[in-house]
Amino acid sequence: MDNAAPINPPEEELIKVRSSRFGTLEIKSDHVITMTRPFLGFPESTSFFLIPHSDNSPLMWIHSLDDPDLAFVVISHTNLPFSYLPEISTAITRELDTNRDEELELLLILTIPRGDTNEITVNLLGPIIINSEKNLARQLVLDAGQYNPCHPLFPQA
Repeated sequence: MDNAAPINPPEEELIKVRSSRFGTLEIKSDHVITMTRPFLGFPESTSFFLIPHSDNSPLMWIHSLDDPDLAFVVISHTNLPFSYLPEISTAITRELDTNRDEELELLLILTIPRGDTNEITVNLLGPIIINSEKNLARQLVLDAGQYNPCHPLFPQA
């Protein structure tokens, strides 16, 4: 009979994060997403994490670890009511340390005006590409002639 003590898996390290929107949060250290290049206009923020907006909502928040005031509402391209799948260059996939599209998650930043959810727009010009296996991300800047930074989320029929 083996009397060796059971091996317990190491506990995941929790990081305390201060947020102006959500108060103090604890996130698992392996959930931190590192930007290979910062968001345009936010050069000091390179570490982020995702928070669900609410139960059963397709919306999430991508929140900065570096700035307690910086968070964007995002949605996965798979939850859009229209088709959207821009081409991702080989240089970008290399930068994100992958060559497989299935590792990549494509998120889009939303603008939600106060009081009228029918006027929500989605930024198709600057999607966020995340390698979810390695937690690396990058915001792309696509062709402004082809993609709208204020595309209606719910286009009028």
